[in-house]
Amino acid sequence: MTSGKLRSPRICVLSYNSLSQMVHTVVSEFASRAEIEVVEVLLDQALTLGLDIEKNRRADVIITAGANAVLLRSALSLPVVAIKVTGFDFLLALQRARKVSDRIGVGVFRQKSLELETVKELLQVEVSQQTYETRADAQESFQRLHDEGYQVIVGSSLVVEMAEGSGLTGILIYSLESVRQAFEEAIQLAELAVLEAARYDNLNSVLRNLHEAVLAVDTEHRVTAINPLMERVLGAVNGSVIGRALTEFDPLFSLTNVLSDRDEAVDVVLPYENKTYLMSRTAIRESGIVTGAILTLYDAHDIQRADTVMRSQRRPRSLTAKYHFSQVVGASPALRQARAVAQRCAQSDSTVLITGESGTGKELFAQAIHNAGGRNGKPFVALNCAAFPESLLESELFGYDDGAFTGSRKGGKAGLFETAHTGTIFLDEIGDMPVSLQTRLLRVLQEREVVRLGSLQPIPIDVRVIAATHCHLPDRIERGTFRADLYYRINILRVSLPALRDRPEDIGSLALQLLFSALRRQGCSLPADQLLAPLLPVIVKYTWPGNVRELENIMERFAVYASASGTANAVDYPTFMLEIAELSVMPAESRLAQPPAASYPETPIKIDKAAIISALTHAGGNKQIAASRLGISRTTLWRKIREEQLED
Repeated sequence: MTSGKLRSPRICVLSYNSLSQMVHTVVSEFASRAEIEVVEVLLDQALTLGLDIEKNRRADVIITAGANAVLLRSALSLPVVAIKVTGFDFLLALQRARKVSDRIGVGVFRQKSLELETVKELLQVEVSQQTYETRADAQESFQRLHDEGYQVIVGSSLVVEMAEGSGLTGILIYSLESVRQAFEEAIQLAELAVLEAARYDNLNSVLRNLHEAVLAVDTEHRVTAINPLMERVLGAVNGSVIGRALTEFDPLFSLTNVLSDRDEAVDVVLPYENKTYLMSRTAIRESGIVTGAILTLYDAHDIQRADTVMRSQRRPRSLTAKYHFSQVVGASPALRQARAVAQRCAQSDSTVLITGESGTGKELFAQAIHNAGGRNGKPFVALNCAAFPESLLESELFGYDDGAFTGSRKGGKAGLFETAHTGTIFLDEIGDMPVSLQTRLLRVLQEREVVRLGSLQPIPIDVRVIAATHCHLPDRIERGTFRADLYYRINILRVSLPALRDRPEDIGSLALQLLFSALRRQGCSLPADQLLAPLLPVIVKYTWPGNVRELENIMERFAVYASASGTANAVDYPTFMLEIAELSVMPAESRLAQPPAASYPETPIKIDKAAIISALTHAGGNKQIAASRLGISRTTLWRKIREEQLED
C-alpha cells in the first residue's frame, strides 16, 4: 500500500492537423481526470518524440493513431493507446464523402479494410483503397487516387492534408467517439501506472538508503527499480535505467537463469571496473510464481570491513597495546639505538624479531611498535610460547572446530591468529616453541591463513607478527630445536634490546620513575627522589640479572617498605638492604648503611636540562604532570626550571 496523495495520471497525445482538432474538442471532457498534453507530430518525428517522452517520464500513456501507434508500440516500453477506426467510423466518413461524390478514394495505413468493403455495398458507392507505410508511400497513394479522378479522399490527417492541398475534399476517417474511447482506455492504464509508480517509489526510497548496489527487474528483464549506487556502477544517469533491459549494460549482469528459476549458484565473485563485488541474484516470487528478480552487488572492501567489525566485537576488550615509545625511559646510547631501530620497524608491516634478556622490555617495545604503525587501534594479541604445553599451545594459536577433541568447546573456538586479524600478534619466547608447532607456524606465516584443529577449511588472516626471544636462535638451530627456515622467516627486521647492566646511566632515571609510580599506587606522597638517593650507589653497581623487571620488583618492594615508615627520615635502609641482598641475591658489597638524615640532598638525583624539557613537552606544559614523570615534587621542578633558566 502507498501512503499520501497520488499524483494525477499524465497522458500525451501525438496527433496531426485534422486529428488534433478533433482531440482538442474532447480534451475538456477528461481534463479533470488527467494531465493531458497534445503534440503535433508527423510520421518521421514520432519515434524521436516518443523516446524523449519515455526517457524524461513526461507521460504515463501515449495516445496516437495509425502508423504512429504501430511504430511506437514496437519501440517503447511505455503504454501506447491507438485511436481505432471502427466500421461505424467508416460508415460516417463515407456518408459524408458520398455527399461530394459517388467515387471515393481511401488512404489507409498498411492494409486494406475488410469492413470498408461491407460498408460500401450498403451505401452503393465506388471505393478505391490505397495503402501506405511511410510519408512517401502516402504521397504516392494519394497521387494515384488524384490521377484516377477521385474528388473526395477519406483517410488520416496526413491524407486529408494532401487532398486539401490539391484542391480536393478530404474527410478524416476518425470519429469523436473513437477518440473518446481512446482517452477512456488511456486514463485507466495511466491510473494503474500511477499506482505502480507509487509502489516502486516506495521501493526506491528503501533502495536509496541501502549500502549495497541494488536493482530489480520484471520478467522481461526490464529494470523496475534501482538505487544510486547501482546507477554509478552501471555508469547511468539518474533515472535513465528504469524501463530498459538490463542486458543492454553488460551480459555479466544477466538474470535470465534466475527468472527462469534455473539458477542454483546465485552468489559469485565479480571483478568489474577495477573493483571486486560479491554478486547476489534472487528471484522475486508471488504466489510461488517468479515475477521478477533482484541483483545485489556487495563491495568486497565493505565485506572485509564488516568481517573485521564482527571479529573485533567478539574480541575481549583487553586485547589492546597500552605502551608507546614515549614510555621507554632512558637516554643511554644503547637504548637510543634500540629505540631508533624499533621506530623505523614500526613504519613497515614486515615481521620483527626482538631479542634481549628476560626483563629488558621486549613486550613494551612490541606494543610500542604496534601503536606507532599502521595497525594502531587494531587488536594486539600476546602469547608466551613457553607458558603452554604443546597440545594446548596448538589450539590456542590456531583454534579448533566443534568436536575436534575430547573436552573441546561446543561450536569450536577461534585461535589467537584469528583474534588478531587486521592487528598484531606478539609471540614471546618463540625460541621455546615445540618443533612440531614451528612447522605449522611457518605455513601460517607463508600462506597468511590458518586451519583450525579438526577442520580442512583455511581461514584467511591479515596480521603482523612480532616475535621475541631471550635465546640465541642460531645455537638452537645447530642443536635441532629450532627450524632454520622459520628463523629466516621471522628474522626480517630485528631489534636488539640492551641489558640493564649495559646502560648504567639509565638506572637512576628508570628507578626514579618506577619508584614514583609504585609510591602513588600505595597512596604514599613521600618524595621519590629523596627516598631513592641512599639506594642509588647500590643499584647502579648491581648487575641486574633480571633487568628492568627485577628493578621494577625491587622498587615496588621499597615503595611498600617506605610507605610503612611514614617519613623519608624514618626509612630503615640497612634492614631493607639486608632483605634485598637475600631476596635478589644482591652482592654483600652492595649493602649500604643508613646515612644521617641531614645528609639527604633535596634533589639527590641529577635531572638535567634535556630531561626537564622532554618532560614538559610530553606533559603539554603542565608542570604537575611533568614533575610526576620526573619523579620529583612540583616545588623541586620549579626550582630546577629557575636553575636551568627555563622560565618563560
